[in-house]
Formats: sequence, C-alpha cells, structure tokens
Amino acid sequence: MNILHTSDWHLGQSFFNQNRKNEHQAFLDWLLTIVQTHEIQAIIVAGDVFDTASPPSYARELYHSFVVSLQATGCALIVLGGNHDSVSVLNETRGLLQHLNTTVVAACTEDLSQQLIEVKDTTGQVAALVCAVPFLRPRDLISSEAGQSGDDKKARLGEAISAHYHALFEQACERRDALGLAIPIIATGHLTALGVSQSDSVRDIYIGTLEGFSADGFPPADYIALGHIHRPQVVAKREHIRYSGSPIPLSFDEVSTQKQVLIVSFQGNRRTAILPVPVPRFQPMAVLRGNLAEIEVQLAAYKGAKNVTWLCIEVTSEGYMTDLHQRIQSMVSSLPVEVLQLRRIRSAQAQAMGRECEESLTELTPHEVFERRLQALDNSLDPALNTRLRQRFAEVVASLDEDKGE
Repeated sequence: MNILHTSDWHLGQSFFNQNRKNEHQAFLDWLLTIVQTHEIQAIIVAGDVFDTASPPSYARELYHSFVVSLQATGCALIVLGGNHDSVSVLNETRGLLQHLNTTVVAACTEDLSQQLIEVKDTTGQVAALVCAVPFLRPRDLISSEAGQSGDDKKARLGEAISAHYHALFEQACERRDALGLAIPIIATGHLTALGVSQSDSVRDIYIGTLEGFSADGFPPADYIALGHIHRPQVVAKREHIRYSGSPIPLSFDEVSTQKQVLIVSFQGNRRTAILPVPVPRFQPMAVLRGNLAEIEVQLAAYKGAKNVTWLCIEVTSEGYMTDLHQRIQSMVSSLPVEVLQLRRIRSAQAQAMGRECEESLTELTPHEVFERRLQALDNSLDPALNTRLRQRFAEVVASLDEDKGE
C-alpha cells in the first residue's frame, strides 16, 4: 500500500499579480505520472486546495479536471479543507466527486464515521483507514463559557482537539478489529504544530486563541499527514508526523526550499518507508542580494536564458536612492526576467528596520499589523493589558476567519 501525502496547493494564487495557472497545471500533470510510476493507491491533500474562499473559475477547473484524470489510474483521492478553503465551495461538488473515487471532508462533522475513510487496494479489500481531520474551528469542538481566562480557553481547546483525534482514532481501531485485518491507520490535520519552521506565505492561523498544537496531543496513528506549513518537515523529531509542504514556492523566501510530495509505504500495518519525491520547479524564481554592482553581475547570468525568471531583488545601500527602480529597470530591460519584488536595505544594521518601512498592509497579516501598533504604544501600556489585548484580538480574528469559512 502506497499513500501519497501532499498539501497546500493554493490553486488560484495570484503571486505579485502573476497568474500561476500554468505552474499548477504542470504540477498536477506531474503528479499523475508519479501516481502511475509509484503505484499510488491513495492521495491525501491535507488542506488548502484553493488559495481563497472564492477561487477563480480556472482554479476550480484545474481541481475538477485533476479528479477526472485521476480515474484512469484507479487511485483514490482524499481532500481535506484548510483555513484558506471555503467549506461551502468544497462541499458544492462533494456529492458528485464521491462517485469519482474522491472523498471530500471540508469541515469537522458531528458524526465521526463521516471522517473515517476506507482506502481499498486493487482487489477491493480495505488496505488502510484514514482519520480525515480538516482545519478545525473552535465552534466545531467547544462552546464558549463566561469567566474563562485566556489560558483556560487555550487549555480547554487543546484538550478538545486531542479528544477529537483520539475519539476518531478509537473508531478506526474498532473498525480495523471488526475487519480482522492488519492495516495501517493514518491521521490528517491542517494546523500549526508547535516548533515548526514557517515561511512568509504562511498565514498565521489560530484555532480560537490556540497558536500551536502539541505533537503529544496526536493519537498513536501509523502516519500523520499534516498541512498548512509550506516547508516540508518532521514534527517534534517524530518521523511519522510530517508536513509535506506546498508543491510550488508561495513566497520568495521559499525559493531555496526543495519542494516535495511524500510517498508512505506500508506492508500490512507496518510502515516500511517514507520517500520524499522532489517536485520540479515549473517557474524559474530567484532572489538576488547585494549592492548595485553585485546585482548587475548576478543579472548577467540570465543573458540568453530560454525561460523568464521571476526575481526578488534586495539592494544593499548606505543611502536612500530615489532612482533605484529606474536603475534596476535599465539593468533588466533586455533580459528574460521580471522583477516582481524590489527591496531596499540601507545597511546590515538597519536591515530589519528597512524591510519594515517598505512593507505595505497587503504584505502583513492582521496579527503583524496589530503587533506593530502595540509596539508603538508599548511604553505607555501595562504589560497585563497588552496580554489581554492580544488575546482579545486573536479571538476577533478567529471569529472572522470562521465566518469566511462558511
């Protein structure tokens, strides 16, 4: 039994106003070849199929076309809702897709059996069980109680998430015993696990006011397929708890990361291998850093290139240059490159300050904007008040995110 773990496709993303349809189409075509080459029985997409709650029509077309194309392989598809996904958008074709060997779990359900999925082999026998847990919203798990402190709410919510996982895992164990088969149990999730490395494109998500979930809260599943974090990584040094990462770079700070999907192989109920499969780079991207003379030397390497490269250029300068954009434009005018992001860094000491000055609201998350304002008032506010303000703001943002997901 071979299971392919992927996540965070973000179909429909606009990258500095650049359409990424061709990249995503190339990835999905490549994924079909991987399914055939490695004889994959099921694909798990651990959330964030789409980039927004209202994806453009071409993004939905990519998604549905992939489902149809996958039928020729006999591979099952399991799609989990993420924090970027609209529950209603994923559910609008769920009934149809279930006739195409595709199971969609857009949100947590009261009936846990709807989140327990059987994966069958080529003979029709159940070969694995999947505890399909999507992005969890607080209202899915708990009801608010007056008089609770912020720490009490976090503890209660963390316990509720863990209880949900363990209740679903218990059902899976009961089902496995009823089948009398030695098969693996796989769990999923779309959340921030404590201690992971994020990137600029990852939007902070709070399950209520819970910033991160401890790996100790997961049940003893044979593999746990996670989504939301765009850099592939192992969680808490536990090889069987993994983020697959996004298949394409979603921000320039991900350019140096080798994108991948994960193939998890089982023999009976024994996990025999976890194989990272590198995803090709379908759109050339690069980050250039240095002073103007150094940038000019680096740009020379792109002369004669066949494909257009998207660039982020970070220019180090001791002084403010009013004509920076014009000078960079003159350097690249005859080259097959597009400068999508230009940053000015005045000096090594002022690097952090320089980046902050150049940020626009569209580059910041709500939490980052809020922190900027708190820092400006930090000397005049009581620390305890700061803590209460942060907690209340997190609750408001979480509530708004819930409304978007409906």
